[in-house]
Amino acid sequence: MEIAVIALYMLVLGVLAVYGFHRGQLLFLYWKHRHQAPRPASKFKDLPVVTVQLPMFNEMYVAERLLESVAGIDYPKDKLEIQVLDDSTDETRQIAKAKVEELVERGFDAVYLHRTDRSGYKAGALEAGVKVAKGDYLLVFDADFVPTTSIVMDLIHHFSDPTVGMVQARWGHLNRDYSMLTRVQSMMLDGHFVVEHIARNRSGRFFNFNGTAGIWRKAAIVDAGGWQHDTLTEDMDLSFRAQMRGWRFVYVPDALAPAEVPCEMNSFKSQQFRWAKGSAQTAKKLLPVVLRAKLPWKIKLECVFHLTNNFAYLFLVILAMLQLPNMILRQQIARPELLLLDVPLFALTSGSIVLFYLTTHRALYGNLWEAVRRLPLMMALGIGLSLNNARAVVEGLFGGESEFVRTPKHGVVKKTESWTKAKYRAGKNLFSWLEFGFGLYFVATIALGVVIGAWASIPFLVLFMVGFLYVGGLSLYQAR
Repeated sequence: MEIAVIALYMLVLGVLAVYGFHRGQLLFLYWKHRHQAPRPASKFKDLPVVTVQLPMFNEMYVAERLLESVAGIDYPKDKLEIQVLDDSTDETRQIAKAKVEELVERGFDAVYLHRTDRSGYKAGALEAGVKVAKGDYLLVFDADFVPTTSIVMDLIHHFSDPTVGMVQARWGHLNRDYSMLTRVQSMMLDGHFVVEHIARNRSGRFFNFNGTAGIWRKAAIVDAGGWQHDTLTEDMDLSFRAQMRGWRFVYVPDALAPAEVPCEMNSFKSQQFRWAKGSAQTAKKLLPVVLRAKLPWKIKLECVFHLTNNFAYLFLVILAMLQLPNMILRQQIARPELLLLDVPLFALTSGSIVLFYLTTHRALYGNLWEAVRRLPLMMALGIGLSLNNARAVVEGLFGGESEFVRTPKHGVVKKTESWTKAKYRAGKNLFSWLEFGFGLYFVATIALGVVIGAWASIPFLVLFMVGFLYVGGLSLYQAR
């Protein structure tokens, strides 16, 4: 029994180390290709018509801000269509419709399309918009974005290459400095948009449209089978289908699209749950297709890691559960040489995370000390999310379709602004008690570690304790 538990512990550590090695591989590809910025093949002599699609569902706090920022985009009015795809059931309908009417009076080609059934959720709204869009190029923005004036001109000329199907901009963060939670979230997202996207795109591997802040060629959407809603990550699903059809994607990190990150823990967890479940659904749907496709091995291998990335949360939960019994059993069998396996596996897993985010922060902001200060909490937050995201992965693999739960947006940017009285709040989740309970479990595990002198394990155990107490405790407090 003792050997079985320790063997399982080492196996789980080994799997996490493999994902850590993959993260290191992405870092290598980033450093190798980081200076190979994409350049358009040429420039359009006659600018094409672009339709800006704005899918909304109950966005009363940010709808007007979004529409006004889109109206400020530096692109000829006669070549820009603004398409509001509103599935709202509250005051957002009146706000958005009135703003569209105002834009029409100001000379913009703006249309308001409202659905009452929400079939297909965001994917259904986008698909309905594609059918009536005037432009051959479709720029999508979620409601919490505030696009820069140059966003279309920064991206559109890449479509002068007829093989390009999608061009993605980098997300910025309007409320990055609102709280510790928003700062850590921004750090996590920056890693995705700096290292992962650049590494994948510039090395010839697949990467995904992020659901917003990117332009699609309409023909690519149609050719790939259109927007489908059998997963919660319709953006990732369409991205892989389009690239398997031969369409080329381009990532332009210098094109910035600022957005609001969730300032409430339960909203953040809801967003993470949707992304993790949707990626598991997409893996279940498309991974067999990818592996059978006539693609280079490097693309297939990267797709495996990309589509199963959230599976690591399952192993992280198992690792968390095994910490206490592993510590006790090791004392009984007195095999200190096992540390010779622990140390490199832990180093590969955690070391790759540290290098990953330090590289990202230096590339964007330059101040490494700020990143060093935030790294422990960011790592703890990732651990604290493991129960939430592992449950999402299990549902994605073995559950059925579920409702697309949009992330509440409050229009909160400054520290002096409050979201606590906002109409939109993430639903209460009893799962938060389990997360808090895991935090207490690690309090006991650390206490035992001090008693038996397992000092080498305590720094890692503290990360687990802080992560679960922070995620669970803040969830319970903010849900009051």
